[in-house]
Amino acid sequence: MSDHDWTEVVGAIGVFALLISVITVTVVQFAKTRRARIAAIREEEYRHLAETSVRLQESNERLLAALDGRLGSMENRMSTLERVLRDVD
Repeated sequence: MSDHDWTEVVGAIGVFALLISVITVTVVQFAKTRRARIAAIREEEYRHLAETSVRLQESNERLLAALDGRLGSMENRMSTLERVLRDVD
């Protein structure tokens, strides 16, 4: 082979290496972008789930407070009823 042929072979290998590098970098960057997008979507879903959870917990707190009030009222009425029944006996 002549010197000119070696130059062409080295140039072809260089171009091939450059193309492989460009393709590899493109694929890696595409994968990173996709992973970041998926992570952002997952974080948004978690935030929505957390907000829903907080809203439901607040609703449960209100319901429990109402039930506590009703139970207290029932205890008062029950003790009054017990006193009346003791007085009747």
